[in-house]
Amino acid sequence: MIVEGRVVIVTGAGRGIGRAHALAFAREGAQVVVNDIGAALDGSGSSGGPAQEVVEEIEALGGKAVANTDDVADWQGASRLVAAALERFGRLDVLVNNAGFLRDRMLVNLGEDEWDAVIRVHLKGHFAPMRHAAAYWRAEAKAGRAPEARVINTSSGAGLLGSVGQGNYSAAKAGIAGLTVVAAAEFARYGVTVNAIAPAARTRMTEPTFDMAAPESGFDAMAPENVSPLVVWLGSAESAQVTGRVFEVDGGRVSLAQGWRHGVSVDKGARWEPSELGNVVSRLLADSPPPEPVYGA
Repeated sequence: MIVEGRVVIVTGAGRGIGRAHALAFAREGAQVVVNDIGAALDGSGSSGGPAQEVVEEIEALGGKAVANTDDVADWQGASRLVAAALERFGRLDVLVNNAGFLRDRMLVNLGEDEWDAVIRVHLKGHFAPMRHAAAYWRAEAKAGRAPEARVINTSSGAGLLGSVGQGNYSAAKAGIAGLTVVAAAEFARYGVTVNAIAPAARTRMTEPTFDMAAPESGFDAMAPENVSPLVVWLGSAESAQVTGRVFEVDGGRVSLAQGWRHGVSVDKGARWEPSELGNVVSRLLADSPPPEPVYGA
């Protein structure tokens, strides 16, 4: 019961990894706002069914939950989502940003609408709920009720390393990783930690792209439920000293991703001539480790 009594919002919680998160939080004693617009894999359509089904699963376990079908990338929808937690449970302790969808294309074939839709749902769909939740936590801190609040964002290996055929998705997930470290620095004064995960699991989004079939027997390394224990821990009071980090998680493996860092340098102490820089770049490349390969390259 590591999160007993805590109030948690999980976006995109009607299926896949989000559903696993919602159930895992409930089993550990949290009260859960299950957000899901009920869209198809490409983001089209909507239905309240998936969110309500997860609520019913939680209630069958003896837990407390409420469904919410607001669009997290809509400014007012994100505001209503945060309000739903406050109205139903009287507080908000944890925000898990998970909602997203795919519209995969090679960049040369990627349409403007396919770019805009994926950036909107993933990147703005992380920012908008976080912005409204942070406003609530800032008000709580100013009123002398310092929160022990947590935000867990969802990046991806595609965002950390890139993925061929997923330029829009990779850009959005890279943006989420950057947004996470900025939010961690800004929200610390209010008692809020902000971390991200880069999960690998079998979901509607990954099954068309990768071979993630469930094994006939033994440990199912690609089960979405493998990702959730770390997210629950990051949502607990116990994780207070961890912020601004990105964790890769799949199966039984957890690793701490290493982001962009200042590397080796050459300083002339004056402006370079273009003709001088070929040798300089060659030295820098020779003295630096090679980059991780892009997925699918």
